Amino acid sequence: MLKELSPKAAKLQRELLAFMDTHVYPAEKAVEEYMRTAESRWTIPPIIEELKAKAKKQGLWNLFLDHPEYGAGLSNYDYAHLCEIMGRSLIAPEIFNCNAPDTGNMEVFVKYGTVQQKKQWLEPLLEGKIRSCFSMTEPDVASSDATNIQSSIVRDGDEYIINAKKWWTTGAMDPRCKIAIVMGKTDPNAEKHKQQSMILVPFDTPGVEIIRPLTVFGYDDAPQGHAEVHYKGVRVPSENMLLGEGRGFEIAQGRLGSGRIHHCMRAVGAAERALELLCQRAESREAFGSALADKDVIREIVAESRIEIEQARLLTLHAAHKIDQGGTKAARKEIAMIKIAAPRVSINVIDRAMQVFGGAGLSEDFPLAAHYANARTLRLVDGPDQVHLRDIGNLEFREQGKKSAKVKK
Repeated sequence: MLKELSPKAAKLQRELLAFMDTHVYPAEKAVEEYMRTAESRWTIPPIIEELKAKAKKQGLWNLFLDHPEYGAGLSNYDYAHLCEIMGRSLIAPEIFNCNAPDTGNMEVFVKYGTVQQKKQWLEPLLEGKIRSCFSMTEPDVASSDATNIQSSIVRDGDEYIINAKKWWTTGAMDPRCKIAIVMGKTDPNAEKHKQQSMILVPFDTPGVEIIRPLTVFGYDDAPQGHAEVHYKGVRVPSENMLLGEGRGFEIAQGRLGSGRIHHCMRAVGAAERALELLCQRAESREAFGSALADKDVIREIVAESRIEIEQARLLTLHAAHKIDQGGTKAARKEIAMIKIAAPRVSINVIDRAMQVFGGAGLSEDFPLAAHYANARTLRLVDGPDQVHLRDIGNLEFREQGKKSAKVKK
């Protein structure tokens, strides 16, 4: 049984829905047109900055942060409902300053940053004045196992020297990107999960090189984009180390739990919009003597989509509630489950909508193809399905073992 939203979240939900209808959906085509005609793909559409100012003025800003001083002070359960609404448009999260990887990076600064790090980097991120990126994945190792990461972070007096070859660094192509959180090894001989550290690297530091932008199914996701970034002999002050040497995995776990709720609820939102578009298209098109909506096969895929969306939504909200009650460790299995379920559902529903749209569904005239590409990435983002399936299986056997032990007693 779902619990009710808090009065504050319910009010924000109403305001967010109205803002999306009035401003965000109408702006999608304007953003596409701007990016099509701009001299550079890596420039910011003015309408985005205009809508950010409106959202901030209306108080629809930094909604993801549960910290009352920095954000809206909402629970994960409350924010999940708002995140679903933002997931209906690919341009929406940034407009409300709730876009990845900035959300995760801001949470890192709030939880683990020093007073100086917060002042220098968190404050402008909260204001939406700068962007950030997170450099973890490497092209030369299987980064689904983060212990494989080979990037080097070596202490040299009052500085650290960083040598790393990273890719899929989201946000790195954005001209507003000013700071990177880089994960690498400070002690290859330490315990397995204490070898890695996270360190702050201002993006204009000598030795930081953007090698190339990366595309997802041909989409460059400009102006934020994804990039291969190399750090060659990069020197930063020792105070740029986050939390301390060997605490990279600790930071990663603190960063990922709520972030997976965000990803999954946005995926549910994308699926919900796809289903709406599917129904509208089916009611407006005729084939073989009747409206598509009147055909049994269409009714079946609509029903299947509705069932799957509700399942994914309820499972994700359950995970969010469990995090609120006991933290990410207590919700480990549920977080892994939604990370598998929500992207799969989103892909399924969007795929069905594309099928009903026919050739139009594959084009950029409608948002389906771009949402499909985005949803497919989620089966890899924050760990591939296979890693989460392994964890769920391990946890299930552990729980079943405990049950068996109790029965034997």
